[in-house]
Amino acid sequence: MPGIHDFEVGRLGGGVIRFADFAGKALLVVNTASRCGFTPQYKGLEQLHRQLGPRGLVVVGFPCNQFGAQEPGTEDEIAAFCERNYGVDFLLTEKVNVNGPDAHPVFAYLTAALPGVLGSRAIKWNFTKFLVDRSGAPVRRYAPTTTPEALAADIEALL
Repeated sequence: MPGIHDFEVGRLGGGVIRFADFAGKALLVVNTASRCGFTPQYKGLEQLHRQLGPRGLVVVGFPCNQFGAQEPGTEDEIAAFCERNYGVDFLLTEKVNVNGPDAHPVFAYLTAALPGVLGSRAIKWNFTKFLVDRSGAPVRRYAPTTTPEALAADIEALL
């Protein structure tokens, strides 16, 4: 079975994000959206990136339009919104699906490894978060209502 370090995804604005490049680092993988009630979590995600990135955390946001069409913009619009409103400097991928037959392989892998409530694999909403340890093992899944700030202690334990 493939591990997280076997995956690649297009980077917002061009290029490729290779998860193999993150071997030895903790990962926080989040499905994001620009027009969601949880969108202000971009600020907390950026804060985690700035504070814990130098110690080995990589934050990767995956824009997704599958929940209430809350990420309708083009990649350029998404990038501009994130930078302008939240100063986002952490990695953002191309827009992806996180559920269904077209789900990006990263999310197919993470949801299989860390099912949600009652064993459900489906992502329920924007800003579901997955924490992966330095060896690439998925550690914990967090609900959209869990703020990035609330993850700090769990992340610190992995660094």
